[in-house]
Amino acid sequence: MAGRVCPHWVGYLLINPLRKLFENPNKILGPFVQEGMMVLEPGCGMGYFTLPLARMVGPTGRIVVVDIQPKMLSALRRRAQKAGLLDRIELRHIRDDGLGVKDLSGKVDFAVALHVVHEVPDQASFFTEVRHALKQGSKLLVVEPKGHVSQDRFAESVATAENVGFVSEVLSKKVGGRVALLVKKIN
Repeated sequence: MAGRVCPHWVGYLLINPLRKLFENPNKILGPFVQEGMMVLEPGCGMGYFTLPLARMVGPTGRIVVVDIQPKMLSALRRRAQKAGLLDRIELRHIRDDGLGVKDLSGKVDFAVALHVVHEVPDQASFFTEVRHALKQGSKLLVVEPKGHVSQDRFAESVATAENVGFVSEVLSKKVGGRVALLVKKIN
């Protein structure tokens, strides 16, 4: 599933605490995540969003993270262990044959694709796999950086998601970047 992959060393820059000044995980994800949920996070990197998500879902929830880079997952594992959150996080290393989440079919309450869709070469497959993992009526929040992704390219990504069975929903709150809230259509 690798397209343009963010170098692993950039992960250290992305977990900088100062990032919260312009991209606060609690403000972005808090309206969507509740205690006890199962959340899927493809492209988790070193866990800038993962650790706050693990706190949000509480001890009865679960975060399933997938990343193509073992070094990112290793750093996330260390950070989660240090924070006492590793028991809430399932780390999965993905390869070129998909996200590796077929076993989650219809079990995921919420999914987040944060700054990752632009790196995926086959977006239709990506959105299809995420959709398959979601429960009926569950949501996927997609956030892409304006500096990397043009409005036209983002619109193409959203159209791809809609073509595989998502419906766009209007966000009531500004999140930042290019943002889409997608709902799994009820069949």
